[in-house]
Amino acid sequence: MAKKYERFIVREAGGSILKDSGVQMILVDKETGVNYLMVKSGYGAGLTPLLDADGKVIVTPVNNADIE
Repeated sequence: MAKKYERFIVREAGGSILKDSGVQMILVDKETGVNYLMVKSGYGAGLTPLLDADGKVIVTPVNNADIE
């Protein structure tokens, strides 16, 4: 059986599904290096790219060992 390709990795995670704040995760796209914030709470969820102070998308170098 072929290994399933995982495009996104979870760089950081916090929160709890048992609390009102929900779960927050920072995801990194292994192909582009773009960082996303995902928040899940109850039956809802949201996803947005992370931006720096200048409004530019935060990109992690894809050859960075931290995302392997």
